[in-house]
Amino acid sequence: MPEPTKKTVSAFIKKPKSQTAEIGATVIFVAETEKPDAKVRWQRDSKDISSSDKYTISSEGNKHSLTINNAVHEDAVGYAVIAGVSKVKFELKITESEVKEPQKAISPEPAVVDSKPEEPKEAPPAPSENSAPDTSRPASDGSTPEALPEIHHPDTRQDLIGLFTEKPQSGEVTVGENITIVARVCGESLLKKPTVKWFKGKWMDLASKSGKHLQLKEHYDRNSKVYTFEMHIIAAKANFAGAYRCEVSSRDKFDSCNFDLVVHEARATEGFDIRSAFRRTSTSAGGKKKMGEPGSSVDAGDDSGELDFSALLKKREAVHVSTEPDVDVWEILQKAPATEYEKIAFQYGITDLRGMLKRLKKMKKEEKKSAAFLRKLDPAYQVEKGHKIKMEIEVANPDAEVKWLKNGQEIHPTGSKYIFESVGNKRFLTINNCSLSDDAAYMCVVGDEKTVTELFVKEPPVLIVRNLEDQMVMKGERVEFECEVSEEGAQVKWEKDGVELTRDESFKYRFKKDGCKHVLIINDVTKEDCGHYRVKTNGGQSLAELMVQEKQLEVYQSIADLTVKAKDEAVFKCEVSDENVKGIWYKNGVEVKPDARTHITHIGRIHKLTIDDVKPEDEGDYTFVPEGYAFNLSAKLNFLEVKIDFVPRQDPPKIHVDCLGRTAESTILVVAGNKLRLDVPITGDPAPTVVWTKGEKDSSKEEESRPEPKHTWILKNGEVLTDSDGRVHVESTKGHCIFTIEGAERQDEGVYSVIVRNPAGEDTADINVKVVDVPDPPEAPRILSVGEDSCIVQWDLPLFDGGQPVIGYVLERKKKKSYRWMRLNFDPYKETTYEAKKMIEGVAYEMRVYAVNAIGMSRPSAASQPFVPVAPTSEPIGLCVDDISDTSISLKWRTPERIGSAELEGYGVEYCKEGSDEWIPAFSGLTDRTSVIIRDLPTGEKMQFRVRAYNMAGPSSPATLQQAVTIREIMQRPKIWLPRNLRQTLIKKVGETINLVIPFQGKPRPQVTWTKNNEPLDTKMVSIRNSDTDTILFIRRSERKDSGKYDVQVQIENVEDKATVNIQIVDLPGPPQSLKVMDVWGFNVALEWKPPKDNGNCDIIGYTIQKADKKTMEWYTVYEQYRRTNCVISDLIMGNEYMFRVYAINMVGLSPDPCLSKDSAYIQKTGIVYKHPSYKDHDFSEAPKFTHPLMNRSVISGYNATLSCSVRGIPKPKITWYKNKMDITNEAKYRMFSNQGVLTLEIRKPCPFDGGVYMCKAVNASGEDLVECKLEVRSPVIKEDSKK
Repeated sequence: MPEPTKKTVSAFIKKPKSQTAEIGATVIFVAETEKPDAKVRWQRDSKDISSSDKYTISSEGNKHSLTINNAVHEDAVGYAVIAGVSKVKFELKITESEVKEPQKAISPEPAVVDSKPEEPKEAPPAPSENSAPDTSRPASDGSTPEALPEIHHPDTRQDLIGLFTEKPQSGEVTVGENITIVARVCGESLLKKPTVKWFKGKWMDLASKSGKHLQLKEHYDRNSKVYTFEMHIIAAKANFAGAYRCEVSSRDKFDSCNFDLVVHEARATEGFDIRSAFRRTSTSAGGKKKMGEPGSSVDAGDDSGELDFSALLKKREAVHVSTEPDVDVWEILQKAPATEYEKIAFQYGITDLRGMLKRLKKMKKEEKKSAAFLRKLDPAYQVEKGHKIKMEIEVANPDAEVKWLKNGQEIHPTGSKYIFESVGNKRFLTINNCSLSDDAAYMCVVGDEKTVTELFVKEPPVLIVRNLEDQMVMKGERVEFECEVSEEGAQVKWEKDGVELTRDESFKYRFKKDGCKHVLIINDVTKEDCGHYRVKTNGGQSLAELMVQEKQLEVYQSIADLTVKAKDEAVFKCEVSDENVKGIWYKNGVEVKPDARTHITHIGRIHKLTIDDVKPEDEGDYTFVPEGYAFNLSAKLNFLEVKIDFVPRQDPPKIHVDCLGRTAESTILVVAGNKLRLDVPITGDPAPTVVWTKGEKDSSKEEESRPEPKHTWILKNGEVLTDSDGRVHVESTKGHCIFTIEGAERQDEGVYSVIVRNPAGEDTADINVKVVDVPDPPEAPRILSVGEDSCIVQWDLPLFDGGQPVIGYVLERKKKKSYRWMRLNFDPYKETTYEAKKMIEGVAYEMRVYAVNAIGMSRPSAASQPFVPVAPTSEPIGLCVDDISDTSISLKWRTPERIGSAELEGYGVEYCKEGSDEWIPAFSGLTDRTSVIIRDLPTGEKMQFRVRAYNMAGPSSPATLQQAVTIREIMQRPKIWLPRNLRQTLIKKVGETINLVIPFQGKPRPQVTWTKNNEPLDTKMVSIRNSDTDTILFIRRSERKDSGKYDVQVQIENVEDKATVNIQIVDLPGPPQSLKVMDVWGFNVALEWKPPKDNGNCDIIGYTIQKADKKTMEWYTVYEQYRRTNCVISDLIMGNEYMFRVYAINMVGLSPDPCLSKDSAYIQKTGIVYKHPSYKDHDFSEAPKFTHPLMNRSVISGYNATLSCSVRGIPKPKITWYKNKMDITNEAKYRMFSNQGVLTLEIRKPCPFDGGVYMCKAVNASGEDLVECKLEVRSPVIKEDSKK
């Protein structure tokens, strides 16, 4: 395949990809440019797109997006994005809704699915050169392509740089059915037939997989000059699914297209002809497999097919679907020995053994050793995104030129992205700042050989920098969950209660990206939206809770108690936050109906109940209840009965109040912040002076006690004579005296006395006023305990209840790093201990409390100390007794199966006597180890032990022994466990260290005794170390005298056990003795010697014999590992005198010194006359022969053109060039070159007249040869724009 020309570096670092969407969906195409200020244009059918209701074009930095709203069938066309000179094409496919039946839909794709693969079909005959392919072939459902809507026709517009006129489309097929993928290329502008390759994945060339299930076909229509390439998939399997690629190239042009194949599971088939499964398939002359027709016979022979048992198995699998993975039988056969072939064939149902062996013979071809590469690329490389990768090869020729290709296209140095290095025989390719676009297949080419690898770019894990926060909202509001990740453009996944969230048709959920920020938007939340929301990345996750409550109605102004007299007007007024809320008024629990005296009004947020001409029966408790809310507003109407007596002109003053005295009934309640208004009717003539006083009760006076005045207000002639506070207003009307305090406070509570005086006398009345308020906030709550997802919190009563009893408490919690508090209960909680649930284990929280009385809710308490909900670990497992003595016990266990989010702090070990419940800690604090020795235990007692694991949540459940343990050492017979390597003689070299570790058992601790050759050991030379379980013999530097038999004995009282270890210390042997030359004859010498005196304490395994010429004394080895003590040395050179020496060899090595022969051996010369051979002179002459012919060419007028060929011949031939059989050797327009047999004809600026047939002729004494080609000179194409 010719190499594609160098392409301009793309301006895009991320290209938009083709997508498939349903009707009505919103489709987003995203592209990223290298430069943030690059100008980008979007096109539809080669026409520019601008922003509108249909298309939304956005640009942010180097990110550009095109959004297609409400996709319809007409949008299923080709699109493109252009930045500078780079243009990227992509497509949008529109599919019907999934509820439609697929068999009724007309597939617009050229992939044709054969729904009946079991019926044999004759293969269509190959089209002749004069016949056009049948492009009007009906589809599988019987409809013709012309019947399809216009939008379903494939895009036949030709790309400016591409070759496809019809690109292969993605397809779907059911297991066992057939499908055809079609690609078409226009050959009108091509000089030769294009080359097409089909790939699966990145690198698998399907041309090598052609066979029973895959066939590649191609044909050419001379009328339309269109090449059609087809890929037939027959009886598809499940593993055929995946991504495919089609590549087409022709000289300097190259194009490729990706498509997908989806393979669906087979449906159960009802009834099939079982005999058809056993028909033998045969191969026809045309190479097509056909099923034998009924009644026909097929001779068995080399061309006979195989019994199609697989077809039967496939049909049975259609009914009983197997879940076992596919097995590659050929791979198993390749690795198995030939003796196992028959067994494997029987196991996997292969009946044609001869065909199987033929195929295996073709597959088992030994790979040739590479002549160009000493070391090839690794099969694959992996690098993290943003890092650099270095690929290395080693070539055989240090001067060889290499080419690096990426996805089949040559890589050229561009800035600092790619760096090529050459160091000796090594070649390096360095890729800096790797991105996802660098994830591809790479190839290094040296001559005709190549090596291939794949580079996988690994994205770093995306971390969540800022977590989600819990939220509590009102019903109908909008909620935004926001988090921040570590990398822009990262993909995140949103879940609610473990179910993934998607953008649905109702736009309930919306997902928003802004750089590193990701937002989940929920519109119009309802109670169903309550739950835990989670955002996930490939590097972490974050969880938050959403709580939705009904909209809370706020009371801006509550109704107040009224005290009115007869014939006056009583008005109850309240104001709430929602003007649309209606309400009902009740009197003493009975609904109030409007009448002539009673009026009910609702204007905006204000509700009024007006009672005209108040009568005594109107006195009572009035309540306003908002509709849809579980609370009410109450107030009391007090009726004042005024007694009017006829008096003479000078009448003493009189206060007319029917609730005089100091009883509870005379108390008036007022809410802090509201207005306190005391309206007292008075009489007297002349008009009396009014004095208001406020004081405390004097408990020392038993009879008619009077309060001691603290504040005094005197009213005379309508003016306040003494006013200690600007909040107090006193006014007097005819027959009335009104005392008002604006914004009542807690200190305004007390006994108010009114004194009226005139010359005729005075009168006094006391009114008890009580100011009620919201309670004080409780103290900071305390966390009593925590669980896996809960905690128990406790708090104290508020110091002041506001004058009204506390009816309950409201609790809130928040995460420690958050600022959003979430309410845990909506109804007041009456207790002072509460269990909070639904928390996340391992996350720090804080709690606070509000106190609630009839007036309202207090300010929040101070936050509690931060706490983390964690659960205790599970109990330790595998608790058992490891060892026991008279006063101690050794226990061991394994770590708990579940530890939780909190770290394990350690283990606590306790013990108690059997029958007692008093557990005693074995030691203070905790231990990190999983084994412990408990000492100082009472001997003979039965003890029980338990172990608990501790974390910050406290101790786990205890792990206990199944039964009590008696503290008493158990007698154990002594036993030596001699290691296997010491059961035979231990051989060591002189100077090596000897370290023998021999384990034993026995209780109590046995006594250990070592002897050597039945004698005590010398402690100066040998070190002995003993423990409870083993004994160690140590010699730092061994010597020959350390060899011998070592006995070890362990003894407990009268019971003992023995073991023997044989040690052999070996050294280098001494030299052999008495080397003699026994005989010399011809070119041979006979030698003989004796074994060495010192064999190094081991057997002599051979000898090394060497010889040396007495002139040079350079020694050469003749024999190695020679076992005898005599030998014959042959092939000696006559006329030379030789010396000999011998080394002895044992298992340590050669003897340090050799044994030299005392005598030398001289090889006598013999009279031999040397004759020179005669040779014939070789004739190297060779007739001329063109090794590379001239190629037809088409060039553009005005540009120099060259024609090249190569010739071989001895002697060097004479070269002559011809045009249209005319000699052009002396023409000035042409230049001829010859370099090492390569002939070149250069035509300077050709014109159309220079076109024709060019011929090159080579002549020498041995003969001649010629080659010719056609040259076409084309006029340059002038674009229409330039003409205009």
